[in-house]
Amino acid sequence: MENLNRFGPLVGRLLMAFIFLFSAYGKITGFDGTVGYIASKSLPLPQLLTVGAIIVELGGGLMVLLGWKARLGAAALFIFTGLAALFFHNFWAAAADQMQNQMIHFMKNITIMGGLLYVVVYGSGPLSVDKGR
Repeated sequence: MENLNRFGPLVGRLLMAFIFLFSAYGKITGFDGTVGYIASKSLPLPQLLTVGAIIVELGGGLMVLLGWKARLGAAALFIFTGLAALFFHNFWAAAADQMQNQMIHFMKNITIMGGLLYVVVYGSGPLSVDKGR
């Protein structure tokens, strides 16, 4: 149980951070495609929103992964993930053939938000940059 308490938060942070870091990488390498996707949702300033998404996912993902100001990084990712669920996975407005897929993505985002909220409330755990301070 002691090892789980020691290493569990680190593994949890790694697993949560991975999706954001991987997504940021995809946005960087596929910048124009991401801009086009954001524009397809009729959101304003898609290039600026793409840059903002990269900053939040990369910065917040690294903060959570390293446990450096993890609560702040998790809070930013919590808000980002909620907005992504509402604007990009709004299954209630999707075509019938896409409704199930978008609902799964929406629920995935809600679940990730639960993990992020846990970090906001309880912090990064014993194996983190902040614990060394």
